[in-house]
Amino acid sequence: MSLAVTLSRAQEGVAAPQVMVEVHLSGGLPGTNIVGLPEAAVREARDRVRVAIQNTSFEYPNRRVTVNLAPAELPKDGGRFDLAIALGILAAGGQVPREKLDDCEFLGELALSGALRGVSGVLPALLRARARGRRVVVPRANAAEAALVSDADVLVADTLAEVCGWLRGAQDLGLPSDAPDAYIDAGGPDLADVRGQPQARRALEIAATGGHHLLLAGPPGTGKTMLAERLPGILPPLSELEALETCAVLSVAGQTVDPARWRRRPFRAPHHTTSAVALVGGGAVPRPGEISLAHNGVLFLDELPEFGRHVLDVLREPMESGHIVISRAARQSAFPAQFQLVAAMNPCPCGYAGDPRQRCQCTPDQIQRYRARISGPLLDRIDLSLEVPRVPLSELGTPRGEHDEDSATVRARVVRARKHALMRAGRSNAEISTRELERDCALGPAERRWFDAALERLGLSARAYHRTLRVARTIADLDGGAGLLDRSHLAEALTYRRF
Repeated sequence: MSLAVTLSRAQEGVAAPQVMVEVHLSGGLPGTNIVGLPEAAVREARDRVRVAIQNTSFEYPNRRVTVNLAPAELPKDGGRFDLAIALGILAAGGQVPREKLDDCEFLGELALSGALRGVSGVLPALLRARARGRRVVVPRANAAEAALVSDADVLVADTLAEVCGWLRGAQDLGLPSDAPDAYIDAGGPDLADVRGQPQARRALEIAATGGHHLLLAGPPGTGKTMLAERLPGILPPLSELEALETCAVLSVAGQTVDPARWRRRPFRAPHHTTSAVALVGGGAVPRPGEISLAHNGVLFLDELPEFGRHVLDVLREPMESGHIVISRAARQSAFPAQFQLVAAMNPCPCGYAGDPRQRCQCTPDQIQRYRARISGPLLDRIDLSLEVPRVPLSELGTPRGEHDEDSATVRARVVRARKHALMRAGRSNAEISTRELERDCALGPAERRWFDAALERLGLSARAYHRTLRVARTIADLDGGAGLLDRSHLAEALTYRRF
């Protein structure tokens, strides 16, 4: 029977659905036809595969070749199916054994010489294949990425000839390099570089402990960007599952994964000219945006009011849900977006409103219009907001004091405090549900009366009420994880509702 089946995987968001590559050789005029909803790059595979087979000293069948990519309703794009198609053609013609293709998946684009080129989205495919207990053959260009999945059965190859030799039993294929260490501190900006700003440092520590969103406002040059850039250095390292999720998004986006930094939380800082599509993802073939590339990490938006209001408002839903669904006429893709937002802004267009050393040149109407660029619903979703004042010049040249702690010291406290939340709810405080909030943020009668009166005076919404309780829970965890929240925890949490 001139029929062979090989297995591969498509790319659909961070999912990697299985694709069966069915190849049939029949009589009639010689030619190759690929069916199964292929995009242009997949249809062009017939020419790449034919020349690659010929240049590998195999015979391309002088028959009618039909290649079916199933399921037919799933869109297929890219050159990731080249290797599977080539092996299916060779197996259908009896040039490689069919039985060796069972329970093995193949990914890779073919050069005309028969060499294998790397493809995007290998990591999600490996995770799905591991769950099915299958072996995967990938190009050597994807070996470093494949090594991240330590318990996956992966082989790497340089050429089509090597894969065919392995299928014939004439040679062995290589293995990925050793998995990287569990956590390598790849350096980065250190919190010890920041002088002064005790309240901002405290807010940064609270944000890192609870996973809360943070807004820093103040005149130019007060250290807002410095503080934001040092947040990843005090966050706990990614767990293996979180790191694989984050690297899977990078793989789908076609970006390389640095093995020395794969357990370090990502930090994304798009420019304020970024479009809404670039921020949340999109395109004819949906691609992850900045919020997905910041999954399990930090999304830093500097000069927040300079972003378009529509661009900022698209953040509101993923800030609550932790994912983004991009729908197109022919397909729908979901990407994770569990990011921590850190934003910075000036108090007015000139930047010096409230600054005792510089006179503000803005009118009240200009200030109001400037701040109105940020919608109220977006501000309501930010847990911590505070003003960052100017640091006296006399403090900049002084040696580091006892309060100017480095990132390692602060990170140790953050990790210790976050363990209370993980033992209590299995997630960070910013992610706990309303029901868990009632259980974990219990207030005594006196504290309840005081807190209700404070909320009434401040006019906070129900969302702000819940977010303030989560921040208070985080402050209590930093103080040792006490059971009940006391008034000091609540009062400090309320001081961060400035906007």
